Amino acid sequence: MRLRLLALVAVLALCLPATTHAACCYFSAKNADILQPAQKVFITWDPEKKAETFTVQPKFEGNALDFGMVIPTPSQPKLHEMPRDFFKHLAVYTIMRQRAFADSKLLPLIEPQPDFFFPGAPVPVAQAANGQAKGQVAEREKREPAIKILEAGTVGSLDYKIIEAGHADDLFKWLKDNKYTYSGDEATLNHYIQKKWLFTVMKIDTAQMKRNKDGSFNGEVTPTRFSFTSEKLVYPLKITQISVREKTEALFYVQAPFKCDLEGDKSYQYTWVPMLQAASGCMPSGIPGKGGMWLEAFKGGIPPLMQRAQLLNFSFIAGQRPAPNAKGHIPTTMEFARKLDARDVGILTGQAPYSEHVPDPDEGFTLADAKDKERAKAIAKVIRARLAKSQKERPLGYLVREAPASDVKDLQQLTGHIIENWFITKFRKIFARDEMNDDLAIVPARYNGAEDTSEYEELFPVSPP
Repeated sequence: MRLRLLALVAVLALCLPATTHAACCYFSAKNADILQPAQKVFITWDPEKKAETFTVQPKFEGNALDFGMVIPTPSQPKLHEMPRDFFKHLAVYTIMRQRAFADSKLLPLIEPQPDFFFPGAPVPVAQAANGQAKGQVAEREKREPAIKILEAGTVGSLDYKIIEAGHADDLFKWLKDNKYTYSGDEATLNHYIQKKWLFTVMKIDTAQMKRNKDGSFNGEVTPTRFSFTSEKLVYPLKITQISVREKTEALFYVQAPFKCDLEGDKSYQYTWVPMLQAASGCMPSGIPGKGGMWLEAFKGGIPPLMQRAQLLNFSFIAGQRPAPNAKGHIPTTMEFARKLDARDVGILTGQAPYSEHVPDPDEGFTLADAKDKERAKAIAKVIRARLAKSQKERPLGYLVREAPASDVKDLQQLTGHIIENWFITKFRKIFARDEMNDDLAIVPARYNGAEDTSEYEELFPVSPP
């Protein structure tokens, strides 16, 4: 049987919460190949307690009749089953808001007039600037495998074992003896064994998956939360490299007392700063979410950041997702960031509105009323008064977003997982294979000593789709 280690990305976000992202690696049965088209993780990191939790929900497709995962963690984890649609709830919770203004559909019929913008309304823009030695084989055969099963059990419909391995070759043998053959190199396993990490091995019941016409399976397994202690917030990216052919896409939701980012050239500042600069030129009322404050605080660091971006061949084009450079590397993009307040937590229980409501100035009137010459003049006067009132009360418009009422109601499933006064940072990274040679460090959002506390919950005119 052939073992494929596949990447499981921490979403660290709520990234589901995870401190050190223990990466999930897939293995499958003999003569079967499993591809992981998407990785998502919710991570929560408490630096004072050095406690991490992360929730993962692998998505895959393939011909294997028996799926499984190998998840390395720096200490022994506690496992808990999470709601099946946990990541759907996170996606709905972090839908971006956009500005909307009261608008009459009847008034232009009564009093035709040229298009105009309300003060503060966004002005559209097109583009913005810029193997081991052979002698060890015999030794391997002489000694008993140094494998210790620390815990075994079930979580949801997943059977799991938490394993401590003293040697990479012993772990390889244990997997083989349990009817799985590891197709990667022992050096990758040894990377974690040398750090004294533990491995959680899980088998997945294919009854959870959808069967294709050709007999293969696809789907997402029940989300599982891992809770453990760690000295730092790190995602075991290296182990996922084995199963990646060219690239893998990861979506992180990271929840922590501070805004989070990836380290070094993987930082989202290469796309965030130029987007803020572009937005500042087309939002007369100012950039929301402290974006302008971050540009001011970081202004001394912007030139070297842009010089580094140029060296990396990272470019920003307004309204578009970043393109790969000559090496196939794509800069990270931040897709949501907010320090949660009582209102955000109240959304989960229905005590706070999910979206603001834009008043309808046409309320109470019909198309027939607008065509009635005797009534049209009086109706127009009422509509103009309503529009003026709305503009005076909310000159910058209303922050709105849309989701089915049933999905908003289901956000209560996030209760207990969302922490008031903590940041949730959501970011996306497409990793090329050569960017996965080491584990991924997740760090506080700082650059050259400046702390980034800017938020991003409202779409800009230059935001990518």
